[in-house]
Amino acid sequence: MFDRAVRSGQRQQRQQRRLRPGPRPGGVAARLLVLPLLAGLVLLLGTPATAAQAAPGCSGRPAKTVAFATGELRVYKSRTHACAVAVAKAPGKKRAMSVTLQPRGGRVVKDSGSFTTMAGPVTVNALNRCVRATGAVAGKSASTGWILC
Repeated sequence: MFDRAVRSGQRQQRQQRRLRPGPRPGGVAARLLVLPLLAGLVLLLGTPATAAQAAPGCSGRPAKTVAFATGELRVYKSRTHACAVAVAKAPGKKRAMSVTLQPRGGRVVKDSGSFTTMAGPVTVNALNRCVRATGAVAGKSASTGWILC
């Protein structure tokens, strides 16, 4: 009988500790340990990717990348769409850039102008269609030919 009363009292104390607001025992020490670990993780992993390294503005998986002297043309494919961007190899000063994307049997979609990092994204419907992409940065260009057929 006494044993049940002790267990019941212990159970009530555990429930009260769970419901009690405020820091748990050892919580401050755990927080002090987590902060330096997070800071070290940030230093280890580095800063987030720049726009030239990431897949800027296009969703889907990378389908083709064509490098040329002043940059690269990146084409991405989702289930229903294709997307393309032209990315400068050395971003910084403004220069002429363009990117075009054309589905077979469709109209060309183009983005051109003076940009610092990239031209695009341009997107077309490409469900069961081949597409052709062209990219240019500072007078140098590359093309994919018909892909994703």
